[in-house]
Amino acid sequence: MLDRRQILKGAALIGCSAAAHPLLSTVTFAAAPGENRLCVIILRGAMDGLDLCRPVADPLLAAYRPGLAAARDPATELGNGWALHPALAPLMPLWAQGQLGVVQATSTPYRDKRSHFDGQDILEAGTGGDLPPASQRDGWLNRMLQAMPGLGSETAFSVGAEGMLILSGAARVASWSPDTKLALSPQAQLLLESLYHDDPLFRDAGAAAMALAGEIGADPTAAGPGGNGANLRLARFAAERLAGETRIAAFSIAGWDTHRAQTGVMRGNLARLAQVILALRDGLGPVWARTTVLAMTEFGRTARENGTGGTDHGTGGAMLVAGGAVKGGRVMGRWPGLDEAALYDRRDILPTSDVRAWAGWAMRGLYGFDRALVEGTVFPGLDLGENPGLLL
Repeated sequence: MLDRRQILKGAALIGCSAAAHPLLSTVTFAAAPGENRLCVIILRGAMDGLDLCRPVADPLLAAYRPGLAAARDPATELGNGWALHPALAPLMPLWAQGQLGVVQATSTPYRDKRSHFDGQDILEAGTGGDLPPASQRDGWLNRMLQAMPGLGSETAFSVGAEGMLILSGAARVASWSPDTKLALSPQAQLLLESLYHDDPLFRDAGAAAMALAGEIGADPTAAGPGGNGANLRLARFAAERLAGETRIAAFSIAGWDTHRAQTGVMRGNLARLAQVILALRDGLGPVWARTTVLAMTEFGRTARENGTGGTDHGTGGAMLVAGGAVKGGRVMGRWPGLDEAALYDRRDILPTSDVRAWAGWAMRGLYGFDRALVEGTVFPGLDLGENPGLLL
C-alpha cells in the first residue's frame, strides 16, 4: 500500500516533486549555483567506441572487422580519417556547429577483469582501478556536490529500481526504489491521479512519471523492440528539469553489450542515443548554450569482431560529448592506432587518457573547481594532465 506520507517525507529533504512518484526510471538531479548545466549519461554494457567513431582511413579496421566495418556513409565523414557510425547522421548538424565531439581511446583505470558490474561501479565511483571499500563507495558527482557552496536544495535524488552510484555519498540524496516489476491496474492508476490531483507539487511530476513508464499516453516511437519511447521521455523529463532550477542530471541507458549481431544492435542503439541527445537539445532551448553532456561507458570492446558478428569486452573506449558549452567538431584524445603492437594486450584499444580527467576538466570549466580539489577529492589520485580544451 502506497504511503504518501513517507513519500512526502523523502521529498521534503530535497525540495523536488519528481522524487515523490514511484514510476520514474533511474534518474538523478541536483540544484547548484550558476547557470551552467552538466548532464551525465551512463551507457551501460560497454559501448563499442570503435564502432561509434571509426578510423576509416586505416585499412586494419576492415581487416579486423570485415562485417562490422562494411557500412559507411559519406554523410557522417568527419575528415582526418574518421567517420561517425551512419546511425549518428542526425547529429551531424551539431558536429558542424561545434556542439558535438568524440573522445577516443579513453577509459577508467580498470583493467583486465572486464566485469560489467565492477566496471560500472568504478566508472561511477571515480576512484581509480580498484573497487574501494564499501564504506568509501560514494560517487564522483556526489563528491563534487559536497564541494560546491550555495546549493539550492539539499543535493540530489535518485529514483528507480536501480540506484546510481555516481550520485551516492555524504551529500544528501533521497531515493525510492519500486519493486522490480511494478504494474498498475487502471483502478490503481486512477487512484494515484486522484491522490495527486489537488497537489501541484506532485500532480505534474506524477503525470510525467506515468508517461515516462509507458503506463499512459500513446507514443508511436515506443512500439516494438526498437522503440525509444521510454528513453525519449526520460530525456525530455531531464531537459524540463534542467531548463528550470536543476543544474546537474544523470541517467543511464542500457543495452550496449554486443557480443553477437552487433551490426543491428549498434545501429538501433546509436539511433536512439542520437534521438536522446536531440531531445535534450530541443527541450533545453536557450539553456543548451550553457550545457555539457558527457555520455560515457564502463569500458570498450575488442578491436576484432568475433565469430558471432559481435565484439567482446575490451579496454579503451570512447566518450561522446555534446552541448552548446562544448568545443566540439573534432575527435579528441591521442589515438594509438590499430597496429597489433599498439593494442592493449594485443586485443583491445589502448587507453591513452583517463575518462575521469575529461569529466574533471568539464567540472573546472563549468564550476571553476580548483585543480587540487578535482585531483584529491572528486577523483582521488587522478592526474588531470594538460587542459584538453573540452569546453569553450
